[in-house]
Amino acid sequence: MRYRASFFVAAFILTTSLVWAGPDANPNQSRMSKQNRMEIEHAFSSDLVYARCNFPMGKTGLKLKDGQISPNPEDMARLMALFGPALKPGDQARITDLVFKDDHIHIELNGGPVKRQKWYKHISISGVAGDSPVAPTENVANPRGSYVDLYFDRHVPELTGPEFKQLLRPVFDFDAKSAREAYMESVPPKVKEAIENHHVLVGMNREMVIYSKGRPGKKIREKDGDIEWEEWIYGDPPKDVDFVRFVGDEVIRVETMRVDGQKVIRAEKEIDLQPPGAVTASQGAPERPTTAPTLRRPGEVSPDSKAADPSSAPISDPSNSDPSKNPG
Repeated sequence: MRYRASFFVAAFILTTSLVWAGPDANPNQSRMSKQNRMEIEHAFSSDLVYARCNFPMGKTGLKLKDGQISPNPEDMARLMALFGPALKPGDQARITDLVFKDDHIHIELNGGPVKRQKWYKHISISGVAGDSPVAPTENVANPRGSYVDLYFDRHVPELTGPEFKQLLRPVFDFDAKSAREAYMESVPPKVKEAIENHHVLVGMNREMVIYSKGRPGKKIREKDGDIEWEEWIYGDPPKDVDFVRFVGDEVIRVETMRVDGQKVIRAEKEIDLQPPGAVTASQGAPERPTTAPTLRRPGEVSPDSKAADPSSAPISDPSNSDPSKNPG
């Protein structure tokens, strides 16, 4: 009985210690040491990388955890449409800062989204009229800078250089030798095959077409009702001539005039790059609601409606009319 009681007491102590120790008791989950942190900073600071995804312009960067990127594709498409890109797939960037937080690593690119001011720009002179800065302030926005935060479950663990690269692979390409090589790794396999074969698919964007066919020798811009389109022309007779039509940033039609006079037209979408729920260029902007917000007071008529109403047109002054038409 005494041995049995001792066994239960030992088991109870072991179980309690494991519960209190939690996941941090796992040696593979130990916190990053100061020495390892310095080695990571030294190895990757000022390193050149190629972007594998879009980075929106502005103060909103990316968050990366367990291989998943946020913002999600829908929010990313909206940010890119509103503010434009700081970086696009295939663009080269420089890691300019690494900041180690408790549960994530903050990695700035091209100086980050906000420029750091010089020390003397923080100095001001006080006087009767108030405080005046020694140096004029500048716009602190950095349109080419952005960042990504690499998150972990509880704390930043010990990492080797190759492990750090692998964790950042969804957003960075450390090994590409050119922008084209990095860009080709960021597109779907079907698009990659088409680019390698210099073939244009309906649904591609302008950048994909440039990588596939180069910049066009001729461009035509036309308007069909409310839809504006642009056509890129590749080739000259007596060779095949390709007409690639865009609405916005999307290829909606490819027409090929062959040497034998045969015309081949493709207008069905062959690749879909839009996230679910996004509005494509061919669909146009959403219609304005009938009860659109307005700053006019109740009962006040807009200037446009006054111009359209003949009864509200100003009465002309006969004295200002053409003198040649005045009798006498």
